[in-house]
Amino acid sequence: MDSVSALLDSIADVGRDATRGGYSRGVYTSAELTLRTWFEEEARRRGLAFETDRNGILWGWWDAGSGGRTGSLVTGSHVDSVPGGGAYDGPLGVASAFAAVDILRERGIRPNRALAVAVFPEEEGSRFGVPCLGSRLLTGAIDADAARNLTDADGLTFAEASRAAGIDPAHLGRDDDTLRTIGDFVELHVEQGRGLIDLDSAVAVGSTILGHGRWRLSVSGQGNHAGTTLMADRADPMIAAAQIVLAIRNAARAEDGARATVGRLQPVPGGTNVIASRVDLWLDVRHADDAVTAALVERIHGQAQKAAAFEGCSVSLTMESQSGTVSFDPALQRTLRNSLKGAPLLPTGAGHDAGVLAGVLPTAMLFIRNPTGVSHSPEEFVERDDADAGATALADVLEDLL
Repeated sequence: MDSVSALLDSIADVGRDATRGGYSRGVYTSAELTLRTWFEEEARRRGLAFETDRNGILWGWWDAGSGGRTGSLVTGSHVDSVPGGGAYDGPLGVASAFAAVDILRERGIRPNRALAVAVFPEEEGSRFGVPCLGSRLLTGAIDADAARNLTDADGLTFAEASRAAGIDPAHLGRDDDTLRTIGDFVELHVEQGRGLIDLDSAVAVGSTILGHGRWRLSVSGQGNHAGTTLMADRADPMIAAAQIVLAIRNAARAEDGARATVGRLQPVPGGTNVIASRVDLWLDVRHADDAVTAALVERIHGQAQKAAAFEGCSVSLTMESQSGTVSFDPALQRTLRNSLKGAPLLPTGAGHDAGVLAGVLPTAMLFIRNPTGVSHSPEEFVERDDADAGATALADVLEDLL
């Protein structure tokens, strides 16, 4: 039996980012493809039947004999990362799933329904801009043509990247046959905040996911020469963008419980001695009340228009993705809490594939303590004992559900 830490140690050198620190494992990049191969090898090593479905989701099946796969129990997570992310966001859930399978076999468990470990592609949306893209495609939450036409920073489409990874983009989209195989989905994930630190607990059961979305603000001005254009003669979108970032911060602070972030800003053409002609900035907004999220984005748009006009520029707002607040399945949540006596309930502000799948089938989540309280960063961490406790908790839950 492999410990969770041993499994994670075996991939510790994959996708290290020498510039940012941490890991950069964008979907269908060489690093993420290496991890997909690692998943296949670990699944086969355990005698699990390995498959890749038409949306690029990986499956390792522990079949239950003649019962077939309809209504199966599924666990797992993702292996892609944000740029410069931590070692645990995603892979912890996959490694813990393999460890839980090992524990169940040591206990002599014979499942009365099929059990699968799954890996969903492009959970972070760091390469093609839409988070949980694999689960959105599976459930039909995103139009397949829209997904195929998504582009990365180099102009490569998701269809082209899928084809290069051996997945026929013509078959992307809602997959009812696969959905029928899933009876329940339980995702284990590193906690991405301080909740379990404050609760002094290694494991929690997820309660809700904050509603969240991503928007692109494009500020257009007049591109020009940095040395020959007087300050008074400029229509500089970078100045407007700077004012918009500050306005976003102030608007979110004024709304109790709101979070708003600009984590990416891209000037065009991007030369040091060039006044940009356009600046794109990407906005992430989250709140438990979807109406508040919508109102906050509208307020930010209005303030952005004023900031742009003051600099002689214009601005447009484009929604790239949006998900409402998710409450996990109550019956499944009760089962998890009965399996894990004393485990607290914990909401999260981070999005997950379990949240997307919750729209079509019963889902639940387990969170494992992160003693730094930091995520999407190299400082993200999980103690080895907590990782083992998480795998045991997942095995206990799976055993009861099986």
